[in-house]
Amino acid sequence: MQRRKFVTDSAKAAMGALAAGSLLSQTACSSSKQNSSSGKYYPQTPGMTQQPLPYEYKALEPAIDALTMEIHYTRHAAAYTKNMTEALAAEAPGISRLEDLFASMSKYSAKLRNNAGGHYNHESFWRWMAPGGKAMPASLQKIIEQQLSSVGDLRNKLNAAATSRFGSGWAWLVLDAQKKLQVGSTPNQDNPLMDLSELKGYPLLGIDVWEHAYYLKYQNKRADYLNAWWSLINWEEVNARYQFALGL
Repeated sequence: MQRRKFVTDSAKAAMGALAAGSLLSQTACSSSKQNSSSGKYYPQTPGMTQQPLPYEYKALEPAIDALTMEIHYTRHAAAYTKNMTEALAAEAPGISRLEDLFASMSKYSAKLRNNAGGHYNHESFWRWMAPGGKAMPASLQKIIEQQLSSVGDLRNKLNAAATSRFGSGWAWLVLDAQKKLQVGSTPNQDNPLMDLSELKGYPLLGIDVWEHAYYLKYQNKRADYLNAWWSLINWEEVNARYQFALGL
């Protein structure tokens, strides 16, 4: 009798251990999936609303004047956000991440493409600048020197991409699928995350070369604007994006 009770109790204990192990395994798997999913998105990636400008309009002078910044932020960028919100409600109400939208951008209208791109690009652009700029980390400088010869060479390539972009658009430094730095440009408000972009990669740095970004101060002298803009680059943000993109 005692032996039978011992066998029964042992079997129940074994079944309980198996169930607990299965539950722990499922929980770990679920947690792993959640961590993997959250790791797809850069912590500072633009959301779906326009955020407050991280500095005063005049903070980027003399490179960018206060009036240009005010008009750029309150009119142009605000309009992109407003129009994007309308287009999302009509075409893709279930989208909550811009990266997911860009991955299938070719399925949607020009209105959504232009305005979602404009919103993302500008929300990133404000963070790529800082009053007086922020110094480039030594580790990032080493990578640039290894892959693009020098920081000066990167500057020349980016400026060339920006000045040769006909009409409106952006120039970019991206990390491509092979984890290599690439420089290029896109028209209008396209960006390298879009499935229809010829230049593909994770955006590390972007330069706005629409005329509204510089025309009040520089008129048609885009090259002068670009040369002044380099004094504003927030290299800490560029490096943070680079470190994130390495893990994708």
